Amino acid sequence: MVQRRYANGNSELLRSFADDLVRLRPDVILCIGTEATLAAKGASTTIPIVMMMVGDPVGAGLVLGLSRPGANVTGYSTAFPELEAKRASLLHELIPGLERVGVIFNPNNPLFRLNRANSDAAYHALRIEPIYVDVTSSAQIENAIAQLARRRAQALIVLADPVLNTNAATLVGAAQRYALPTVAEGREMVEAGGLISYQPNLTDQIDRVTAMIDKVLRGSRPADIPVEQPTKFELIINLKTARTLGLAIPQSLLLRADEVIQ
Repeated sequence: MVQRRYANGNSELLRSFADDLVRLRPDVILCIGTEATLAAKGASTTIPIVMMMVGDPVGAGLVLGLSRPGANVTGYSTAFPELEAKRASLLHELIPGLERVGVIFNPNNPLFRLNRANSDAAYHALRIEPIYVDVTSSAQIENAIAQLARRRAQALIVLADPVLNTNAATLVGAAQRYALPTVAEGREMVEAGGLISYQPNLTDQIDRVTAMIDKVLRGSRPADIPVEQPTKFELIINLKTARTLGLAIPQSLLLRADEVIQ
């Protein structure tokens, strides 16, 4: 039997959902996202927990280390510092003479702190000025985009976060009003009208997490199963959005894309 709980971006529900599941005494709990995994670990230190789409499990206190998690949690971490550098490079390739890029992030997400130094170094190497604006709720999105436009951002990078990804339509819609090409992580962003998504391959992540759950059900302890990180990535380009923005996507970039939305 499989029991499911969905918070739909409402973090306040996660703890009660975690308590509900623990009372059912499952063989394993699968958690999607850092907050959900923290809620599950807070509810039980003995039931095996397998996580996915978690940025910095060490920094969040979910595991002691990636190679030896050390407790009842293991899974897949999307932490990969070079991701932000790659997204900045894609924008630089698309927009000749790019000088300023807006970066929207949730300051409560530990992944931002983990990657900040690497991101800054990547922007500096490309001679791009990053303009950081934080968003912690959907109500702040419109003002954040307007602020970036006032500060003359020429494009937008959206750092992966449940608050931002669940409000993809609002975020991308606001960016389009200011003609800001948007690079993000997540299919929902490009389907909402974002220009590019560059992210760890979701199918690969699901396959690897499924294999971990199988190991746990066969008796392996999460403490002994190393946390895995991305090795495969996918590039999705929204060609319709590019035409709307008047951007010509280089053929070399189209050939590298895993998917092109017409």
